[in-house]
Amino acid sequence: MPFFRRYKKEKKNQLSIPKQQNMPSQNLISSEIVENIAEIQDIFSDTPDLVVKNFVIKQINRPATLVYLSGLTDKNAINNDVLKPLLFEVDKENADLEVKVALGQIKETNTWKNIEDAILQGNSVLFIDGRTVAYQFDTQGWPQRGIEDTSIESSLRGAHEGFTETGSSNIALIRRHIPSRELKIKEMTIGERGKIKISIMYLADVANPEVLQELVNRINKLKVDFIINTAALAEYIEDNPYSPFPQLFLTERPDFAASEIFQGRIAVVVDRSPNVLIGPVTFETFFKSMDDYSVRWMAASFLRFMRYFGFFAAIFLPATYIAVISFHFEIIPLKLLLSVGASREKVPFPPFIEAIIMEITLEMLREAGVRLPAKIGQTVGIVGGIVIGQAAVQAGIVSNIMVIVVALTAIASFIIPNYDMGSAIRMLRFPMMIAASLFGFVGLTVGLMTLIAHFVALESLGTPYGSPIAPLRFTDWKDLFIRFPMWSTVKRPESTRAIQRKKANPKLPEGEENW
Repeated sequence: MPFFRRYKKEKKNQLSIPKQQNMPSQNLISSEIVENIAEIQDIFSDTPDLVVKNFVIKQINRPATLVYLSGLTDKNAINNDVLKPLLFEVDKENADLEVKVALGQIKETNTWKNIEDAILQGNSVLFIDGRTVAYQFDTQGWPQRGIEDTSIESSLRGAHEGFTETGSSNIALIRRHIPSRELKIKEMTIGERGKIKISIMYLADVANPEVLQELVNRINKLKVDFIINTAALAEYIEDNPYSPFPQLFLTERPDFAASEIFQGRIAVVVDRSPNVLIGPVTFETFFKSMDDYSVRWMAASFLRFMRYFGFFAAIFLPATYIAVISFHFEIIPLKLLLSVGASREKVPFPPFIEAIIMEITLEMLREAGVRLPAKIGQTVGIVGGIVIGQAAVQAGIVSNIMVIVVALTAIASFIIPNYDMGSAIRMLRFPMMIAASLFGFVGLTVGLMTLIAHFVALESLGTPYGSPIAPLRFTDWKDLFIRFPMWSTVKRPESTRAIQRKKANPKLPEGEENW
């Protein structure tokens, strides 16, 4: 290239960055900058957003090239912290000895694989003529949204900030809640084609090292092209992929993630995903909300009971209706039986078909409400449910009682605070309906026993999923169905397998004014 032919080779100078380390001997860069530029353009062919800036470093009077992807870098950092010092600043005392760049994090590399990864991750790479190393600058600056309130895990009294798609921001949000030196971060990179950074956060003096190692081993064994989001990672590393129940918790809230880390659990932050993975978890974790700890313990306990009641109602209410109407109508009081018979007089379908029609319609309305724009989604859901339900009753397709049962089932499923658990509950009601239509209460009993057996056998990162119910651990029942006052909970849950179970000064301070 003509730009570089004006300059003769000079003796090798040193940059004011970490010393060159031993590098692999294959796929190394050349000392000829022209060859390096040609290799870069070959690697990133048909890449219009690739920027290759050729200039002369004034500090050492040597040709150089800065390479980066325009959409993934911070233009101000490149112009002010990299190009400006190299193009205009001269240190006469240290001339021809070193190059100064106004950046804190700088790495040396001499392999094309590392250079390619660095550019794709938003870093900029500097090549200097005559040197067999390139310098990687931390100039990442891709487009990102600000910190906003969560869209799914709503909060009444808790913090109104949620995770974003930037991993470093999510780590900072958690660290704000846990300003402790014991908060450790283990970084990993997975993905053969689309590499993504994963950060594992835990308290070193609380989290169980065996659980941590199990999680790290599972992630290390992944051989995939890419991980699209945190939910995909959870699907790869969960204990039983054929279970309808979620075995790892996804949260959008930094305060909830920090609370679980304090309990001894481990958080996994996946870059480019607005959710953080929490594990190991138990079944009861999915029935908790941060608002439970923002209201008085009696009100929180009442809400807990409502959620567990909603869990059983959402699974078994339609199936119970089918079993009673089809097999066990003698248990219905006479006056109510006459009312039900009058309601079903014009319905041509058996209870099972009637229930299936309404449940499928309800699920389609719910999905339509989610996919439509927010301003009309809620309206379509409410109006569609009322219009279709009333029209179906008048047409004699379903009975009034079935509309009431389906509406109660929908309300019960929506009370579950976790979206993944709510989806599992909505799926489980269908096999229960089939069992009830074939065998009545016997089918319901068999379905319930099957569910309990699966529930007992399930694990999360090697931890029993049913704890503290199966196995029984009464010490953990203070935050199960009833949320006892927080000052009375003196130990961390045994299900977290924390190595330090006792909390710091959990007791209520003594004094007559407290009683």
